[in-house]
Formats: sequence, C-alpha cells, structure tokens
Amino acid sequence: MTTHTLIATCAIGIESLLAEELRALGASDVRESRAAVSFSGTLEIAYRACLWSRLASRILLTLASFPAMTAEDLYAGVAAVDWEQHLSAKTTIAVDAVGRTPGITHSGFAALKVKDAVVDQVRERTGDRPSVDIESPDVRLNLRLHKGEGSLSIDLSGDPLHRRGYRAPGEQAEAPLKENLAAALLMRAGWPAIAEAGGSLFDPMCGSGTLLLEGALMAADRAPGLLRQRWGFEGWLGHDADVWHTVLDDADERAEAGMGAMPSIAGSDVDSSAIELARACVKRAGLGDSVVLDVRELGHTKPPAGAAPGLIITNPPYGVRLGSGEDLAGLYARLGERLVESFDGWIAAILTSEPDLARATKLRSHKSYSFMNGAVEVKLYLFELSARVVRAEVRPAPLGVSAGAEMFINRVRKNLRHLGKWARREGVTCWRVYDADLPEYAVAIDIYEGAGPDEGRRFAHIQEYAPPPSIDSGRAEERLAEIVAAAPELLGVAPEDVAVKVRKRQRGESQYERREDTLGTQIEVAEGGLRLLVNLHDYLDTGLFLDHRLTRQALREYSDGLRFLNLFGYTGAASVYAAAGGATHVTTADMSATYLNWARRNMALNGFAESNTVRFERVDVLSWMVDERKRIEVGHAQPYGLIFLDPPTFSNSKKMGERTFDVQRDHVELLRDTAALLAPGGVLVFSNNFRKFKLAFEELPELDIQNVTSVTIPPDFERNQKIHQCYEIRRKVQPDVGRG
Repeated sequence: MTTHTLIATCAIGIESLLAEELRALGASDVRESRAAVSFSGTLEIAYRACLWSRLASRILLTLASFPAMTAEDLYAGVAAVDWEQHLSAKTTIAVDAVGRTPGITHSGFAALKVKDAVVDQVRERTGDRPSVDIESPDVRLNLRLHKGEGSLSIDLSGDPLHRRGYRAPGEQAEAPLKENLAAALLMRAGWPAIAEAGGSLFDPMCGSGTLLLEGALMAADRAPGLLRQRWGFEGWLGHDADVWHTVLDDADERAEAGMGAMPSIAGSDVDSSAIELARACVKRAGLGDSVVLDVRELGHTKPPAGAAPGLIITNPPYGVRLGSGEDLAGLYARLGERLVESFDGWIAAILTSEPDLARATKLRSHKSYSFMNGAVEVKLYLFELSARVVRAEVRPAPLGVSAGAEMFINRVRKNLRHLGKWARREGVTCWRVYDADLPEYAVAIDIYEGAGPDEGRRFAHIQEYAPPPSIDSGRAEERLAEIVAAAPELLGVAPEDVAVKVRKRQRGESQYERREDTLGTQIEVAEGGLRLLVNLHDYLDTGLFLDHRLTRQALREYSDGLRFLNLFGYTGAASVYAAAGGATHVTTADMSATYLNWARRNMALNGFAESNTVRFERVDVLSWMVDERKRIEVGHAQPYGLIFLDPPTFSNSKKMGERTFDVQRDHVELLRDTAALLAPGGVLVFSNNFRKFKLAFEELPELDIQNVTSVTIPPDFERNQKIHQCYEIRRKVQPDVGRG
C-alpha cells in the first residue's frame, strides 16, 4: 500500500503527546514541530488518525512541496499536481492558507493563487471548473508557507477534529475548553492508566462537561470521531471506502466492548443550566447513565458513593458562575480545603492561568504542564492528596522512638556518612542508602537527586519487603510507620518527596508486580552525565535499576561503532548509554507501550530522537528474536555488535498468548536465540535478578560465557551480592576443518 506524508496540526504545547498518540496508531517517521507533527503512513493509518486522534486539530495528506518565493512559484507548484486524481469539475473546493514567504505575505492572496491554479487546470482539461464553497466544500485544501517553501495538502478532517459530534452548535457553558485540549489535560494527569486500574474521574466544577465527556470516551475505548457525520476525505477521489469501513467497524466493536468496563465518572456544578447542557451531551454521546451529573455547590462536594480513589480534574470558573460574588482566591482556597477533607488518596489536576490561584489552594504541586487555551497561556497543576500507593494505609508512628527505631536511625546515619562520601567522590546522585541491614526493618531506601527542572530537590524512595508470615503484621506496620516518620529529617528530604511502597508477591508464579500507570509523575535525574526520567510513585520499579549502574557504564564503553540491541528494554536507560557511547544504531525492544514511550522520552531527553538509526520495537521479544534471526540470515537485517539482555524472572503476559516465560527454565533457548543475532566478535551482556539462578554452561558449548557479576555490583549494593547476576557471552570461533 502507498505510504503518504501526513501532518497532524494541534494546539501549541501538546506536540509530544500527539507524537506518542500517532506512534500508537501505527504512524512512522514521526517528527514534532511547532503546533504540528509530521508522520508517514498508509491511507488506513491516515483514517485511524482522523477517527482516533483525541489531540489533533486536523489531519493533512501532503500532495506536493515546492519553492514558493513568489506568487508565480506558488501557481506553478500547484499546477504541477495532477488534479484529476483528486477532484472533478463537479467538486466544490475551499483553500486554507497559513504562513508566509518573502514574496507572499498575505494568506488570502496565497489561497486565491492556489484556487486559480486548480481551477485553471481542471477547466483546461474538462471544459468545466470546480466551484468554491467556503463553508462546506467537498475537498478542502491546505497550504502551508514557510521559509520560501510551500506544502499543499488535502484536509482529510473537514471540520476541525475537536468537533466530536456530541455537542450541538452553541451548546457550551462559559469559559469552554476545546475537546482536544481537554483530552490533553486528561492524558497529562494520567487518566488513561488510572481508568484502566479502576480509578474514578470527578470534576467538582464541570460546566458543560467537556473534561468528563472526554474522560468517559477514553475509559470506554470509544473513538472520539465515531459520532461525526461528515469527513473531509469523503469528497476526495483518492478516498477508499472499503478501507474506511474496515477502520470504522473496528472502532464500533471496540466501543461496544468498552462500555462494559467503565469506572465511576461523575461531576457537579452550581450552575443548573450548565448541568443540563452536560446531560444532553452525555446522552448524545451514547454514554447512557455512565456519567453521573448533579447540581451542587463546591462546599458540599464529595466523592460519589462507592467511587474508588482516582482523578479529580477541573477548570475552575470565573466569579460570574459562582452566584455568590466570592473572589477567585477564596474559591481556590475553598477548593483546596474540600479536596483535602474529602478526597484522601486521589490525584487532583487544576487548570488555571494564574500561579497565585494555584498557590491559594494551599496544596503543593508535584508537577505542572503548560498549555495554550486559545490565546491564553495556562498551566495544569497536579497535586497528590495522599502519599498514594501504600502510604495512606500506614498508621501514625507511636509517640517516642523505640529501641529498634533508634538502631535503624543509627544504621542509616552510618550508611549516609560512609556511602555519602563515595557518592560525592564518584558523582553518583541516585543510590541505595539502606537495604534491610536490620532484618526487623526490612526496607530498601534509595536517594534520588533531581536534575533539570527538578534540580535542587532530593527524593527518597522507600520499599518495604513483605514480612514473612512469622512476623506479626501489626508490628511490621508500626516499624514501617517509624521509618516513614524518621525519613524526612534523617535523609534531608521534604515529607512530600518521600515515596513509600510495599513490595508484595502476586499469587501464582508471577513476578513482582509492575503497575503500568501514568507517566505524569516523572522526575528528572542525572546519571553518568546523562539525563533520565524516573517515577517514584506509580510503579514498584522506578524506571531506573540502580544496581545496573556499572553495567550501563560498561555498555557505553563497549558500544562505540557498534549496532546495539536492548532486549526487554524497559525504560531504555541502557539504550541511552549505548547511544551516548557512539553506537551506530540503537534498537529497543519491549512488549509494553508504556515502557517504550518512556524509553522514547529518555532517548529524546539526551538528543537521540526516533529515526532510522534509533528504533523502538513494541513486540513479543521472544518471537521477535526468532523473526529477526531469519531476517539476518536472508540479508534483510544486519547482526548486532552488542546486545543487552535483561529478561523478567517470570512472565505470563496475555500478549504472549498461552506461553509463559521462566528465566531458569528457558534461559538456554533464550541465550541461544539471542547469540544468533550477534555479529562476529559481538558481545551479549546477559543479566537477571533471580536469586537462585544457575546458568547451564554445559548445555551451551558453542558459547564462551564469563561470569562478570562481581565487577558489576556497585558499592551501594555490596551488602546484597545476589541483587543480580551478569554474564558476558560471545560465540566461539568454530575451527575451519574444511581446509588443510
């Protein structure tokens, strides 16, 4: 199928989110620019972008690019297009033009020149001419002028994509949000992952319900364009109705299935007329009774009955909608009070154009994102209304300090003195300060020094290991409370920058749980002169395995001039190191879209954007390796000079079908398949963290395997020699017995 060059336009500030969305829809060659993202894809990908993009304003299919320094250049460039492939004399057209070049400074004049070139060619060939329909054309053309160049496209969208079809013209409350901006706010606040985990959505000042409607469409897996009655591509001669109906049928099936797993979604507002508008939109959107709406003053706001903690998101109104004459600062203060009093365990996201109003809530924001709401710059502030994860379950520490707690505090102080000197000397800013040194206080404590926008902040990450059955659970909880109470002063960390988690084994043979949640609470840290994103709250793993610090450094030293492959790539930290070390190609393979998007961010943060030499493969890694070997054997792919293999201990992911993976049981086949991807002289670095792992050397006689574990465990993990095992593996050179 033909691959087209496409452009998705968007509001300023959401380009990176749109790029991620387009990649998830199958787009390739995705590149961000101001208020737009360019990409490549088939007509099916273009249709999916039209139907499924929650963030784009328009989807444009590029027909031609040409010099446009003058009006004559512009006319010639448009006239060079074979318009018989795209429209007929009976087709009505309209032209939108944006930008300017030195010789063309008026967009209206540029649009007129495009129209003239199209009409003249069609009239010359057919004797008749297309007519112009500004309001509702069969085909809308889009001209973009920039630095002497022109780019002409078919607008596949027709009406702007934020017009979902669930809102009648004029059916909007005061201070409206465009639907695609509302979707961007929800994504930044982490709603998709919260919804998937069963969390609730609530807006205490919902107006006509845009945030709730967009949140419901996401949670129900409903394509945002499913209700639209008209599309820009329908009057275009290049339109393929069969492909479109295939895309549409798939969306219908997903929408029907998605309604069966809707979480609690609710909102309230003091304005009864706004609530009536919102209810009409919910009904028109086909969401039934899945969105509950009430007329309620802010002072009486509370979670819906039975709603699980989740996301509160709101665009607070101006005083005219309050009906009380209350000043805005007072409104925000009251909002902050209600959130603290009634929404323990929730995440709050508040949109405002005034930082002083955000501060009036008296809540401390852990993250903020900038957007443009029309011509107004606004920020979305995120607030944690509890310590999240497990911290809210921990009882307050008892008065005084027990003898055991005193021993714990003294041990941490000793480690801080000893390891702190090492960390400062080596420039290490993310390190483990305590790892169950005292069995009764079975936690691991890591320090993360912020970098970039988080520079100057210090974070602590506390993981409690699940106590054995012989330990009284109440006493274990008290000890954890003692640790949490002592941590801020002991570690020099603000209380809100302490993350606490309990590490529990799942039932059955599953590995330690990894929660696939939002990327919205990431912080930036530095390691080895590189920048990496970690998430201390939403996962049991933070996104950076600190015990692999020396292994990553070794990969950087090995990688110069080599093709590098990162299998089970997780958040791509090893890929960042290899790229920084001079790898010619870097491929990161993982089954999780969440982790691959995280890896893309880590790579881009260090200047390694996705390209022909920087690839991300969302695949079943085990199957992909077999296919990659076949591609190498027939010359369709090249072998790798350096491979990093860090598989899970156990996996029973649904994406693997009925198969399971066990690193002890399956490592021989795994290493054999991976080594087959190596170039002559190439190196495979294999690591795993199964404490009882034993490598079957005797079953792999064709490989030269060296155990390098001892030189890959850094000083802050020397107390736990079983934190991981690491091997360097090369294929043995087979003797040439055919000559002599």
